[in-house]
Amino acid sequence: MNTLIALCIAPCGTGDEYAPYVAEIVKIIRASGLKNRTNSMFTEVEGEWDDVMAVVKKCTFHLAGQGIRTEVIMKADVRPGHTGMMEKKVQAVEHLLT
Repeated sequence: MNTLIALCIAPCGTGDEYAPYVAEIVKIIRASGLKNRTNSMFTEVEGEWDDVMAVVKKCTFHLAGQGIRTEVIMKADVRPGHTGMMEKKVQAVEHLLT
């Protein structure tokens, strides 16, 4: 079932700079082959439920496996029969704005 998530995975207790850890996580997501887009606060990932959740687990355990306390924030949109929602949702709003 197609799933679109907004995902934020961050280390806790590692200081003020998260960028190196976030880069590690984004590399894992991109290597998964799932459609994704990173912005300043979240990375969106779209694909089949099991594939998306496997990537969430891999990313989470990547940091936790280094002994780092890891915070995970995730919002999911599970919409049967729909794909490409990462673009279509934005297009629908943009259409209404024009």
